[in-house]
Amino acid sequence: MTPAPADRAFDAVLCDLDNVIRFYDTAPLAALERAAGLPEGTTTDLGYAPETDLPLLLGRITPDAWVESIAAGLTERVGAERAHELGRALADAPFRADEEVVSLLRRARTHVPLVLVTNATLQLEADLALLGLTDLADAVVSSAVEQVAKPDPAIYRIAAERAGVPVERCLFVDDRQENTDAAAALGMTTALYREPDDLRRALGACAEEVVVAP
Repeated sequence: MTPAPADRAFDAVLCDLDNVIRFYDTAPLAALERAAGLPEGTTTDLGYAPETDLPLLLGRITPDAWVESIAAGLTERVGAERAHELGRALADAPFRADEEVVSLLRRARTHVPLVLVTNATLQLEADLALLGLTDLADAVVSSAVEQVAKPDPAIYRIAAERAGVPVERCLFVDDRQENTDAAAALGMTTALYREPDDLRRALGACAEEVVVAP
């Protein structure tokens, strides 16, 4: 890693996974919803409601149990079989990594430690392997493993500890305002993510390749 410039505001990058690095393709689910006569997004809204997905993200229920809870919420509207199909389609939605973001983070890691901080399921390790990203970060802090989820301050402190730097020397990147607000309240530098340029600007010189002198 390169020596820290005197004017750099952070000594580690803490980065979210979903909607920053990983993106889901919900087109197959949307097609099923249209066929069932449901507005697009109905299943996602139900599945990601806190009362439905927080137990999953804290590692208290399995993905299969999450699917069953989604199906239970849809059965009255579309019948049990179709409700289960919709829940399963959400759980099995294909995903990809944004290669531009991955490249920026790999460059950043040559300058400072990189820690992924994500509200995720116990399948996270397998998901990272599917994405080819098991070596992306120095550490991964998962809500399901730690049994605490963003925006709880505890998960940010855990991440800073894994990075080996004080919380006030961390850059935290996330796509949700409540999560960046919680990080800022701890004294972290924050970046609300909408597009790769947001990350590039936040990283500053850490977004550049390290050139090793011959």
